[in-house]
Parts: sequence; C-alpha cells; structure tokens
Amino acid sequence: MNLIEVKNLVKHYPIYGGVFFREVAKVYALNGASFSLSSGKTLGIVGESGSGKSTLAKTLIRIQEPTSGEFLFNEEDFFAKKGKDLQNSRKDIQMIFQDPYESLDTRQTVLDILTEPFEIHKIGDKKERVQFAKNLLDIVGLPLNALSRFPHEFSGGQRQRIGIARALALNPKMVICDEPVSALDVSVQSQVLNLLLNLQESLNLTYLFIAHDLAVVKHVSDEIIVMYLGYIVEKTSANEIYANPLHPYTQALISAIPEPSTKKNTNRIILQGDIPSPIHPPPGCPFHTRCPYMREKCKEELPILNDLSPNHSVACHFPLS
Repeated sequence: MNLIEVKNLVKHYPIYGGVFFREVAKVYALNGASFSLSSGKTLGIVGESGSGKSTLAKTLIRIQEPTSGEFLFNEEDFFAKKGKDLQNSRKDIQMIFQDPYESLDTRQTVLDILTEPFEIHKIGDKKERVQFAKNLLDIVGLPLNALSRFPHEFSGGQRQRIGIARALALNPKMVICDEPVSALDVSVQSQVLNLLLNLQESLNLTYLFIAHDLAVVKHVSDEIIVMYLGYIVEKTSANEIYANPLHPYTQALISAIPEPSTKKNTNRIILQGDIPSPIHPPPGCPFHTRCPYMREKCKEELPILNDLSPNHSVACHFPLS
C-alpha cells in the first residue's frame, strides 16, 4: 500500500500590481505533479533551481497552501484537514531544511529546540521532555552536553544533525528532506547521508529527498523524479534513470555528474541558455527552448507524462532511446 498519493498538484503564486493592486500575472511554480510512494521507501526529486522542487515540498507539508490538487496520506485527504485534526496529522510529516543555520532559532538552546515539538503537542512533562531530547541527541550522534549550547556553537554538519533530531522528535512516518546536504562541506555530506540511511532502516522512515545532484539522489533513492519548470519530465527507478535516461534534460543532468577520471568528459551535454521564467513559461514543451533535439511539435504541444514501460514514464514527444 502507498503511504502517499499526490494527484495533479498545482501551485501558482499571484503577482499583484497597478493602481488598484490587482492580480497582473502568476508564477507557475508547480504544474500538475502526480506520483505515489510506498512506506519505507525513498523518492528522489532532482532538477535545477526554479524547477519547483522546494515548492512541491512546502506545499505537501502545507507551509504553503496548494492552488489545486490532491494529497492522500495514509488514504486520508491531507489538504482537507483543519484545526486540531491538521495539527495531529502534522506529527506524521516532518521536514529537514536546506540551511541548518537558518532553520534553527539562534536564540534557543538545543534543549529548547528539541523539546519544543513535545510542548506544542503536549507530550510528556518537563522531565520526560528532557529525556526525549537526550534520546534524540544519541540517535543523531551528538553528545549530551550539546543540550545547553546554541546553534552558532556547532559546525554545519552538527547543526544539520540537530535539524534531523528535531524532525524525528514526534516519530514521523515521512520526512521531507529539502536539499539536506547541499549547504555542507563535501567531507560531511557522506556522513549525513549515511546517518539518514541508517535512521530510515532502524525507524522505517519514508523519505522525499530533494537535491540538485543526481549522484547524491541515486545513492539514497529507490525511485527518482526529474522536474523542469514546475513539470515532472521523467519518473523511474534510480538504477533505470542512469542506465536508460529517456528525456533530453535528464540525459544532460547525468552527463554533468563528475567522474573520477583524468580523461576529459567528452560525453558532457552543455545546455544553452537558462531555465525560462516561471512567470512567462514558453508554449508547448517547457524544455524546448534549450533542447538540442527540438522539433516544431515541441513548440506547440505540451507533452504528457506517458508510461513507456511498467516503471518508466517520460514527458517528451520524441523520447531518446
């Protein structure tokens, strides 16, 4: 059974202006995303900045409300929940943010940060909450003396471990990881990734893992979604997307992965231009302005995400082979 089902999720941001401050345009940040994820699995989401990855995460967790679409969590409509019902359901979906410093309140000690979720949900008394915080530090590999210290006293990797501990405080079923290692040194990234994998195995966590780096996503993911300008352009297993990328954009992302070799990478695909503005997206295929294989049909008709095999979908009029 799938833990989550996302159906045609849309998020558009209105832009207001003029004398009467009326809506004059929209930012088309997310355009009809649909996918599912089983319990205990990891779904990786990749794409350039502006592709809609973080908007997807923030909309699912309801930091931002969706324009339209459906999100079923444990077969319940998460977007329909309100008040106390929503607050209780939030315990099951938590988030690890990209910047481990900006996401932590610098005025709070680690003890305050880790006990706050229990206070909000009225779990345990003061003594029990302190013990909960100690247990969380042990889980993420930090010493107990960290409880009395402030976020600025830690390294980036240690701060992200605090963020992970906070996300795990309420024993969630799903954790949304919004580029959790992109702000860390390369030497620390592998440590945090291995921690997340160990926690997933021991706590049976379900991850929605967002990143720029396809190599990182492949290391942790069971399935991968590739996004471009608010659209899902390819969806398949982690191994399949490396072995047989069918969308030109996916192929370009994979070609950009550094290889440990002294030889020059002659297979690198250099895309021309930048990702178009989500305020004025191009007609037809959103990728046609940068696609080396573009044809006339691509300028006129929006491709639909089609299943080319039982576990491989692509939104392209002329998929690669």
